[in-house]
Amino acid sequence: MDSRQSELASALVEHIDIGVIILDAELRIQYWNNFVTQCSGKRLEQAQQQPLALIFPETDTPCLSKMLVLARDQGEHVYTEWHESPYLIQLPFDTSGEPAPLMRQSTLLFPFKRSDDQPLFGLLLYDSSKLTRDNNQLDAALHTLSSKQVEQERLITTLGKANAQLMQSEKLAAIGQLAAGVAHEINSPIGYVFSNLQTLAGYVHDLLRIIDAVDGAASLGEVRQLKRSLEYDYIRNDVEALIGESEDGIEQVKKISTALKDFSHFEEDEFRLADLHRGLDITLNVVNNELRYKAEVVKEYGQLPAVECMPSQINQVMMNLLVNAAHAIEQFGRITLRSGHQGEWVWLEVEDTGQGIAPHLLNRIYEPFFTTKPVGKGTGLGLSLSYNIVRKHNGRIEVFSTPGQGTRFRVWLPAQQPTQPPFKEDADHHE
Repeated sequence: MDSRQSELASALVEHIDIGVIILDAELRIQYWNNFVTQCSGKRLEQAQQQPLALIFPETDTPCLSKMLVLARDQGEHVYTEWHESPYLIQLPFDTSGEPAPLMRQSTLLFPFKRSDDQPLFGLLLYDSSKLTRDNNQLDAALHTLSSKQVEQERLITTLGKANAQLMQSEKLAAIGQLAAGVAHEINSPIGYVFSNLQTLAGYVHDLLRIIDAVDGAASLGEVRQLKRSLEYDYIRNDVEALIGESEDGIEQVKKISTALKDFSHFEEDEFRLADLHRGLDITLNVVNNELRYKAEVVKEYGQLPAVECMPSQINQVMMNLLVNAAHAIEQFGRITLRSGHQGEWVWLEVEDTGQGIAPHLLNRIYEPFFTTKPVGKGTGLGLSLSYNIVRKHNGRIEVFSTPGQGTRFRVWLPAQQPTQPPFKEDADHHE
């Protein structure tokens, strides 16, 4: 600190109507300001290096002992109101030298360290009545503050409702985006099952002709001739193939409908143990049409325990990451799904070989409505929704991206939900 700064600091401390006393670790007086000298009638030169209780015997109280425990052992700033405890030091508030009543003395005791790292205590003594002399101004300020608080709470409630509506809109947009693809996935097997049924109807008609001919035929040779003319052997073999193919088609439709049913529980709000790999496979079935023409999907699953989560919400996160990965690939590339387990944490990862994200945009990707996709292709809410879901699960999302080479998102989740959220800071890490 230069001389100018020292002069300013001295002017402040020596000319305020607050008592400032500095004590060492043994509560020996190191310094006090002019206010203490004038109010106590005692000189600093005679009190320096003397125990506080020797100069001011009234400070030898359990109250100060309790304050010291909090300040010394826990590093707290300990504040007491004038009406809460006996005054530590009996100082009048009138500095004119005439006898005066005691001030409404409030105190603040706090620890700090000298430049050479020696521990010290600061003790501030001031008249609380000076803080409330203009009650009209104080009441007006409190009224204004209360009004602002009510307005803020109303705004927070409105924002909360708007946020919930936006999140629901994103969910509906995601369903709408997948509807055409899911319809295609279902229409394909339904199409050939319908075609097979038409063929089977013709075969059944021919088989019934053969059966009916048994009763009216003059000889067995006549029935055999009819069987040959209707190509009975071909029909018999083709019927088995058609039935097998139709069973596969119906099973595929059942698989898609089951995946949609499991995926669509958007509103669940209870944590339960779930198999994340099963959730990933369900999500892949739902978004298959978005991925199949853009990328080869590679699974590199590790060993995962059952994870306490809201499964459909985690599925929503992974769907958003998978669809984004497909949109990031211009022609045809690769999307790799990985999973792993480290201590009390599990992670899921989606990596693509797409365009990547520019470094200056990485810090904005979780902002609502921010998107790098062309107009009409993205709402800008997918990653924001995913970020909020993961945070609600007390997890975090990491993103690693190299422009022109691809992007990797890793979602970390606790295997068991903690009683208190472990992550209070932003948990995004960029590379």
